[in-house]
Amino acid sequence: MAIQRFHVGARMSEAAVHNGVVYLSGQVAEDPSRDVGGQTRQVLAAIDKLLGETGSDKTQLLQVTIFLADIGDFSAMNAEWDKWVPAGHTPPRATVESKLARPAYKVEIKVIAAQK
Repeated sequence: MAIQRFHVGARMSEAAVHNGVVYLSGQVAEDPSRDVGGQTRQVLAAIDKLLGETGSDKTQLLQVTIFLADIGDFSAMNAEWDKWVPAGHTPPRATVESKLARPAYKVEIKVIAAQK
């Protein structure tokens, strides 16, 4: 079965689909000047958009990894996550503290989902 790639760049693709599974690259905020809540909302909106383009949505999440620049932001990030993820569709998830690609980034989220 072929691999379908979305938003292909020189270094990476934003998403790939293989055998009915959607793999998104780590998503970060478009406006990193926002606080962790604002960045999380932007990241989740970007995930919604990419999942839609690949024939999936947030009810189809198989696994999520969340990277926080400061684990002290865990509660603020979760406040946005809890509003976004549908009840009954919470995926397996890990959250870790990590140095991110740019110092201004506070959160990066990577997901794997099934196609609908």
